[in-house]
Amino acid sequence: MLKSSLVCNDLENTPAAGSAGRFATEGDPAPAKPGSPVRKKLVPRICRDYSQAWRRSVQILFLALNAWIGLQFVLFVRYFESGGRGIHVSRPPGVEGWLPIAGLMNLKYFLATGRVPSLHPAAMFLLVSFLAISILFRKAFCGWLCPVGTLSEWLWKSGHKMLGRNWTLPRWVDLTLRGLKYLLLTFFLYAIAGMSAAAIEAFLSSPYGLVADVKMLHFFQHLSETAAFTLGALLIHSIFFQNFWCRYLCPYGALMGLAAIFSPTKIRRDENRCIDCAKCTKACPALLKVDKLVAIRSAECTGCLECVAVCPAEGALQVASGKHSLSPWAMAAGVAILFLGIVGFAQWQRSWKSDIPDAVYEQLIPQLDNLTHP
Repeated sequence: MLKSSLVCNDLENTPAAGSAGRFATEGDPAPAKPGSPVRKKLVPRICRDYSQAWRRSVQILFLALNAWIGLQFVLFVRYFESGGRGIHVSRPPGVEGWLPIAGLMNLKYFLATGRVPSLHPAAMFLLVSFLAISILFRKAFCGWLCPVGTLSEWLWKSGHKMLGRNWTLPRWVDLTLRGLKYLLLTFFLYAIAGMSAAAIEAFLSSPYGLVADVKMLHFFQHLSETAAFTLGALLIHSIFFQNFWCRYLCPYGALMGLAAIFSPTKIRRDENRCIDCAKCTKACPALLKVDKLVAIRSAECTGCLECVAVCPAEGALQVASGKHSLSPWAMAAGVAILFLGIVGFAQWQRSWKSDIPDAVYEQLIPQLDNLTHP
């Protein structure tokens, strides 16, 4: 697959793949009648597109990684809940990826003090890796890695398969609701920005902060009626509307979108090669008018490459970083290298695991229900 991708990239950069060379071999288009729209002749793509195969592979691998971390964490917590009976496994630091607020707080702490926090440091390193991915490869965290985004995508695609379509909200409703995730993000950023490094350290070292990950697990294990109803409503809406949670309510995605604004990587459309079929716009999960734009700069673009995959015209849509085209396999490799590189660096620096002894969990987990937010 890698060899064929490289060959295709080389062909796309040769004159034969360009619009002039291909049009010359297939004949010049018939002259258009005065006043009638010019119909562009399709120059079919030379090679098969593998972007979605690469993306789905990364999604499944990351989802499996999260499932493994979740299982290990459940066993870890159950050991202390049962009073030391059962299987004793080590706490997986990767579970802190589900503590985005702790990640933001620790990033603020690091920027203020220059020191890596000793409690929930993995949350910070994971946040930094996701921000780096978004800055370099657009909001690829949402389109390639996020397990919630992956499940959301499966839901709306299942809905489309069962019902024959997905629904869209009126434009004014869509714009209003899209602002909610930025309002939520603003609230969290404002709250954390007002905290000093000492206040952050005190919060994370409080009994609640020490077992914030266990509290998060218990929230999902023992859903209240309100939480269950809300979660069910989100799941149902995700079947009818594309990426309902991600599009309207996810503050983490909003943060990644703001970071992606500075990304050098963009989907670019060659107006001379584009045949104006609008297949790219119909395929875009973010509902962007890809066929009307030259470059996609929107914070809503997740870099999923769905538009590139369905484009029938050779070279009409490409992923480009600066002036250089970027193949799907290179984007997948870049996402993996950034993620594994930052996580590996944290482990090499011995700054990956939280400095919390088992005795603390033995004391706090049995009284978890009595621990309230400070």
